[in-house]
Amino acid sequence: MSNIVSCTVPTSSEAEIIVSKLKTANFSNSDISVLFAEAREGDKANVNITNQKLEKNSKAPEGAAAGGGTGAVIGSVLGWLVGIGSLAIPGIGPFIAAGPIMAALSGGAVGAALGGVVGSLVGLGIPEMEAKQYEIKLKQGHTLISVHTQNEEQVKTARDIFKECSAHDISEVKPLAA
Repeated sequence: MSNIVSCTVPTSSEAEIIVSKLKTANFSNSDISVLFAEAREGDKANVNITNQKLEKNSKAPEGAAAGGGTGAVIGSVLGWLVGIGSLAIPGIGPFIAAGPIMAALSGGAVGAALGGVVGSLVGLGIPEMEAKQYEIKLKQGHTLISVHTQNEEQVKTARDIFKECSAHDISEVKPLAA
């Protein structure tokens, strides 16, 4: 099980900066998760990705249901991430997700018990209380970013990048010893 370092930022441009810094710090695109509200018409400084092939997946109607065929507007740095897809999260709305969180949300097995976002975050190892805080921030339009790593130096680096970029709600979850 990986360490998870997470934060929120109020804008997609701040998320782009953080992801760019994580990329520069040699984090793998498959170790970074991003979850943000689907861009609304009129958002600026973004690249329109319309031909992204997205996998449709819905194993738990009560949880997060993945969608496809989005005309989502995301920046080019976020386009570097793995598994970008559009999700309709019950009670929250349309979101874009990438990285390990995309698999957790679209799988839905864990999410069914507590609801889409909270259940999926708990399934990734984030404590329920923090997951609920993140859900509130997501409803307010913030972006959730997390880094999944087993490397202690990368944990410190991710935390430092989040602090340097004035991210909010920075937390770290370490796996329980077996």
